Amino acid sequence: MALRFGLLGTGYWATETHAPALAASPDATFAGVWGRRPDRAEALAGRFGVRAYSDVDDLFADVDAVAISLPPEVQLPLALRAAAAGKHLLLEKPVGLSATGAAAVAREAASAGVASVVFFTFRFIPAVERMLQDAVAEGGWDGGRANVLASIFEPGSPYAASGWRRTRGALWDLGPHILSVFLPVLGEVTEVQAMSGPHSTSHALLRHESGAVSTMTLSLDAPPAAAGMEIGFVGGKGVVPVPVENVSAAEPLVRAIGRLARSASEGGADPCDAVFAAKVNAVLEAAQRSMEDGGTVPVS
Repeated sequence: MALRFGLLGTGYWATETHAPALAASPDATFAGVWGRRPDRAEALAGRFGVRAYSDVDDLFADVDAVAISLPPEVQLPLALRAAAAGKHLLLEKPVGLSATGAAAVAREAASAGVASVVFFTFRFIPAVERMLQDAVAEGGWDGGRANVLASIFEPGSPYAASGWRRTRGALWDLGPHILSVFLPVLGEVTEVQAMSGPHSTSHALLRHESGAVSTMTLSLDAPPAAAGMEIGFVGGKGVVPVPVENVSAAEPLVRAIGRLARSASEGGADPCDAVFAAKVNAVLEAAQRSMEDGGTVPVS
């Protein structure tokens, strides 16, 4: 049975990814939209033939689940409210901008008995999931490496005005994507060394519980000529790339909706639930501290 979904958010990602995915998913009935700007909520609701809500609690009362597409610091309190209201959670990464905030969402979801899925995009691409399963089965990896350089603040970019991305940078925006594929294969991160470089680039060295060491070089403000993405695992076979496909994000999000619906109906935690998101945030928080204070920072 399809879940009745309410969408929280009216920005670019909500409009071009979340709303189309909710409309296309056989596991969702797109029921309504709430946003901080009522005019945009009305426009988005009209585009998809759903109701625009002026009160978010009224939307909660009418749905089974919420999809939240809002800045992390706005998403966090609304996710807590939705879980407390008994609504299943489809969340964006990062879940808030701290480890404690993400952990609070995980605890509230568990207490309320609701399912959660966090949209780590790569984890909902079938080729990536198959590769990760094979990598786990093979084992013996020395580490991973990721170089992701983007230029999202260029004129015409839909993310050019994103305040949280400017202040928190690539570590918090791109880092969750990388950690979402590193952690299942290499194990949880135990300590981090990180520093910042030109073009607000974050460089992080991660030690995993398996003994493997991985690296991340991430930027949202790289020179356009330097933009590119390379993600892979390092081992006896050399460097094995992660097959990140160039597909519309709405397709993986449809799969995320289906996984939330299954978790809600069958029980059991999804691999990309709020608990996993809290572990990701703990690594990001340690890396942030290392960049600010220097030295090696343990991941609690």
